[in-house]
Amino acid sequence: MPHILEHSHTPQAIHDRLAQGPRSSYLRDWIYGGIDGAVTTFAIVAGVVGADLSATVLLILGFANLLADGFAMAAGNYIGTKAERDDYARVLGIEHRHIALVPDGEREEIRQIFEAKGFSGDDLDRVVAVITSDRALWAKTMATEEYGLSPTLRSPLMAALNTFAAFILCGCVPLVSYLFAGGLIACVVATGSTFFGVGAIKSRWSPAGWLRSGLETFLIGMAAAALAFAVGFGLRAFFGLSAA
Repeated sequence: MPHILEHSHTPQAIHDRLAQGPRSSYLRDWIYGGIDGAVTTFAIVAGVVGADLSATVLLILGFANLLADGFAMAAGNYIGTKAERDDYARVLGIEHRHIALVPDGEREEIRQIFEAKGFSGDDLDRVVAVITSDRALWAKTMATEEYGLSPTLRSPLMAALNTFAAFILCGCVPLVSYLFAGGLIACVVATGSTFFGVGAIKSRWSPAGWLRSGLETFLIGMAAAALAFAVGFGLRAFFGLSAA
């Protein structure tokens, strides 16, 4: 158990914190974009080096990948996050309609949900009465408890921007290190450090330790790079390619 609490538990501090409402987290967008950016760009570097192509080809392919793939990931994340919001709105609409048409059935659903949580007798009657007295709260409770949807809605634009920024930031490491810091060895060291760093930082929001999380991400990223290098080298040997 940590000796330092993450936040204060005085009545005023609790009031102030709860008054702000739940905060949307874009951590997964940063992790997703950062790892994918480093992996895919490093794979391009490894593939080009394995095929013995020129630095010009690497530069063109690398930066084309950064912009095109980064934008594609951001667009996909935008659409996916927007779909989550649309689904939540759809479910709220269904629940509001059901509450209007069959209130007794929806009230019974609330009763059974909280009975399963351990409420009984007068306590169960009170919690059902409180929730069903407010139709907005009633519908939101059903969306969360019956459909398993999160009441904290994330911004599609912020999700997309975080993914794109992380992809560009981490994806630049393989290109810059290879072109300006001494070739493939420098690229391997810099990109491997990026993989490990992203994994180690991720451990702050995970029960896994920083070393384990960092090594896991490092191994996944390096496996992708090794595969790309092997494919590029194999194609060069098969087709008899030479450096441009």
